[in-house]
Amino acid sequence: MTALSELLAVAADRVGAAHSAGRPVVGCVGADVPVELITAAGLLPLRLFGNPAEVDEPYLGRGVDPVARSVLNGLLSGRYGELEAIVVSRDCEASLRLFYALRELKRVELELPPVYLVDVLHLPHHTTTRYVHAKVAKFRAWLGQWRTIDDDTLAEAITAHDRLRRALGEASFSCGSERLGVVAATTALPVEHATKLVEGLAPGEAREGVRAFLTGSSHDHPGVYERLEDNGFLVVGEDHDWGPRFARTCAAPTELALAERYQYNGPTAPRSSVRQRAAYTAAAARECGAEVLISYAREHDDAPPWDFPEQRAATDLPAVLAERQPYGGLTGQALTEIVTGAYA
Repeated sequence: MTALSELLAVAADRVGAAHSAGRPVVGCVGADVPVELITAAGLLPLRLFGNPAEVDEPYLGRGVDPVARSVLNGLLSGRYGELEAIVVSRDCEASLRLFYALRELKRVELELPPVYLVDVLHLPHHTTTRYVHAKVAKFRAWLGQWRTIDDDTLAEAITAHDRLRRALGEASFSCGSERLGVVAATTALPVEHATKLVEGLAPGEAREGVRAFLTGSSHDHPGVYERLEDNGFLVVGEDHDWGPRFARTCAAPTELALAERYQYNGPTAPRSSVRQRAAYTAAAARECGAEVLISYAREHDDAPPWDFPEQRAATDLPAVLAERQPYGGLTGQALTEIVTGAYA
């Protein structure tokens, strides 16, 4: 089995891979959870993901992003197996509402593992750094109930995760769905094993297609990528938080540098200004040689459409906005507009 086939097999069964690793598993929601601390505590961080076919649950309501609703569905149904804890980052309003629902359900109704909120802010200020550092330190202390995290252990974990991020940034893939699958697999494996597999990837030979940069809502499921690829597009870059473009490393293997790494992890649509998003998207699209900009906005994810006009202007590419799309898919009308817009 090649490194790529093994990684894609893990992506297809992330829960099984995580629970077969021999470590207690911590479910993580969002890209702002400092997974280095979880690794340093001797636990395995598993980034929780939804299922477009399993969205309905009785607590959050239909007006919430379906990814958060699907994750809650999975936690209530046991889809993720036995979890040692659940750590939620405040990366968007839907994640915060998920945390409140879990906390209240644990208090009054259900037996759930410990639930913890990591509140990372992304403003470029020294006061923000102090705030985030305090939150990271508090999270480190909370994880001490499993294993005390000394500075040497933390430094080893930071170094290991940075090595994985660099390997992801240097890897080449034949298409965007392949890249997305590899990134997903690394969120379910011990960091050392994930790094070994990513470093063992053979260079991918890019497929033919219109080179597209995908912005907007995040993608924990390959459905949108596959639909685009089946219709002549090649996703060569993205700026959502399941992509390697968010592979920022730490300036040093210290707690403060870790806090700064998460403070400046972005910019994301829900937590950054329109101008920041536009500049970042334009630079990333130029770097990967994109020929068209596609903004996919999932239903009940209202931030991406606000960014789109300035992103379109900044990239100066043919650009299409697909709004209010189903989780994990594209409507026929949206796909027609994307194809038409790409050749406008």
